[in-house]
Amino acid sequence: MDLRALVVCPDQDSASLLTLILSELGMGVEHTPSISRGLELLDSERFDAIILDYRADQSSEEFLGRLRRSAKNRASMLIAVVDGEFNARPVFGLGANFVLYRPLSSERTRISLRAARGLMRRERRRSPRTPVSSTANVAYPGAPELNAVLTDLSDGGTSLHTDNRLPASCKVYFEFALPGQRQLVRLSGEVAWQDASGRTGIRFLDVPQSSRRLMQTWLQQNNAHAATGLPAQPSAGKSTATQSLAPQSRPVCEPRPEPQDATLVSNAGNRRGEHRYACKLGAEVYSLGTKVPNRCILSDISEGGCYVEMPSPLGGQSGVEILVRTADTKFKIRGQVLNTHPGFGMGVRFMLRDSAEREEILRLLAVLSAGVSLDEQPR
Repeated sequence: MDLRALVVCPDQDSASLLTLILSELGMGVEHTPSISRGLELLDSERFDAIILDYRADQSSEEFLGRLRRSAKNRASMLIAVVDGEFNARPVFGLGANFVLYRPLSSERTRISLRAARGLMRRERRRSPRTPVSSTANVAYPGAPELNAVLTDLSDGGTSLHTDNRLPASCKVYFEFALPGQRQLVRLSGEVAWQDASGRTGIRFLDVPQSSRRLMQTWLQQNNAHAATGLPAQPSAGKSTATQSLAPQSRPVCEPRPEPQDATLVSNAGNRRGEHRYACKLGAEVYSLGTKVPNRCILSDISEGGCYVEMPSPLGGQSGVEILVRTADTKFKIRGQVLNTHPGFGMGVRFMLRDSAEREEILRLLAVLSAGVSLDEQPR
């Protein structure tokens, strides 16, 4: 069992159900009914998930405060158990990724914990991504070289922004210099995903040792800056903010604003702002107040929004309702159109009305992160 969870819950029935389901999901479980013992475990052991029976009292607040300061567990996924009538919004504000409502339902608890486990496993296996601001020359057979902007980098791949779509079925060759380095990195890769905004994810294929050393050196230096809280030094004349590199018409959804004090929030499912998942998911979109369905494809989904691919997008800044049907679920989510691109689609920001809708989105993201195919439900 490579994933571990800490369950801090004085109610034996709830704790037994949580322990049973977590064990079924292949996770190791440490249970304690005591907040004081939970605090000791926070300081001494590392957990991928922490489930807290939240009572909105001094002990719960003390536990969350210690969790946010914990060197070992501040980035762990936090799941809060609250009363059914409790307004969960403040708990999400304190860093909770999921909320479970008392009395615990076996079915809903199993669905939520399975979704949480999918996100945890993705975080465990994903190479850390470091933001970067650098231009690259990109070439592939049968086409002239084109320029691209690298927006993040790991030792296994990168994401970049181009004005033209790259081919998905051939090798792509890259040449770029990382900020602060004079030598060029040269390697080849393949397209892992693309979206309608011009963003492309690249999986590295052939990486010469000299280029690998250059990338590893740069990643170690910049990850060290991130770990110590010191800003990395940008190269002269280049912005460190990747958002400034995108054109104004880029069809992506606005991320949630970062808290003023980033140390107050632990959000394992949102370490890079909002994770985006490339997919092709059939759906229907309605203008608010109408019953006329518009068939569409959802792509580039995050917790905050998605891109809706459709030939004739709806009017800008209008309210919409998106209906998603798969073999396992059916749910509606409201949103607002942020920008439109005739012939392609529109960027939509989700307008979540309650924690139940947020849980539906998180479950969908968990399934996508695990690489599971979503078959559309027959009508």
